Amino acid sequence: MNPPKSRENSITRYYIAEENLAGSVKERKADYDLMAAVMICLGKEEDSGTDLLKLLNVLLSTETGSQDKCQILEEDFHIKMTQTLESEVSLMCNLSKGVEEKGIEKGRQEGRQEGIIAMVSALKDLQIADSIILKKIQEKFHLAEETAKMYL
Repeated sequence: MNPPKSRENSITRYYIAEENLAGSVKERKADYDLMAAVMICLGKEEDSGTDLLKLLNVLLSTETGSQDKCQILEEDFHIKMTQTLESEVSLMCNLSKGVEEKGIEKGRQEGRQEGIIAMVSALKDLQIADSIILKKIQEKFHLAEETAKMYL
């Protein structure tokens, strides 16, 4: 979703191809061309260029709500909105929102853990007794005694 400028609004396919470096063996393409990867790098919607990239930008946007997406799909792309399609767009929006919220929560947890570890380290450097450190981190971070002991 946030590629470098040089890759914005591009779709690139990578695939396995036969190349004889010695000899002249010929395999059926179906025997080796079993895997391909497609990299879609989105950029700003207004710079998309192709209809496909514009459509993907609309569908995958985290800033646009599901009702707005449905309206854009109908008006700009002439996609008839059915109840099923509307619910799929809504589900997709809710899924991306959930992934975002989960990532934010994980970042908060990691930041909190780093803060506790830094506090314990600083207090130990000041040669403060473990019992006082234990009490302080329990109070400051609302930790159970067992959890606080793990940080100590």
